[in-house]
Amino acid sequence: MRSAITGKRVPRWETVHDIVVTLAGLCSPPRNEESETARFLPLWRAIGEGESGALKSFQELVNGGWGGEDGKWTPELIMGILINPFSAIEIHPSLAAPHEPLISEEQWVHGMARFIEDHGVEDALRILLHTLKGDYVGAAEGAPYGYRNPGLEDLEAHAAYQYGCQEVLRRLGREPNLLAQSIRAMRADESMDREDRAKMLENESDPSLMREVMIVTPDTWDEVSEEAHHMVFGYLIKEISPFGPLGLPDAERFRITWRIPESPAV
Repeated sequence: MRSAITGKRVPRWETVHDIVVTLAGLCSPPRNEESETARFLPLWRAIGEGESGALKSFQELVNGGWGGEDGKWTPELIMGILINPFSAIEIHPSLAAPHEPLISEEQWVHGMARFIEDHGVEDALRILLHTLKGDYVGAAEGAPYGYRNPGLEDLEAHAAYQYGCQEVLRRLGREPNLLAQSIRAMRADESMDREDRAKMLENESDPSLMREVMIVTPDTWDEVSEEAHHMVFGYLIKEISPFGPLGLPDAERFRITWRIPESPAV
């Protein structure tokens, strides 16, 4: 305690906490222990982290708010104004309207973190502001975000394809003869659309593409072309369609009709 008070070394937070709690109780009148420890924590963090450490963490903001109830400006209030896009631009009305989110907050944070990692903070912030001005996916068609987005079907189809490929790899890894069986089943499918059959025959006339298809396994999947991926997908899967709302796990959101039904034992 002597070293902490005289500043000979930076004490652990537990030590500072105990000192603050004790002195708060000795004040006349006594001070609130929780509010005093909350006041000292960012000061202690600032010793090691600088000015950013003196600001409340995200969880502290959630628990205690931005402050300013006493009419005084806090560093958090100033930070909140600076980082809020509303302070810098006029947000496009179609983005400001209430709407059903397409992804969760956690997915958005993860995606932004990856974008910042790949492209840098400045690009991420400029693109965010650009988006909030109204230039977003579907804006060119005049579709209000979250209500009638023309790109939503494409997003749904892409998600279905990604899930289907994942399931294709799962079955190929467990059923070595599945691809050959599925090819025979597809060729024998009399209900197959004429254009789809013509496209299949056109692809099968390309020897190099078929060589790729025939070597596809979970281990070689990333080594073959996207065209080979689509062919294997078409051979194994007759139909895949969404039957659950956004937000459900893919296994509950999409229904796959296999050309060769999956054995319960497998």
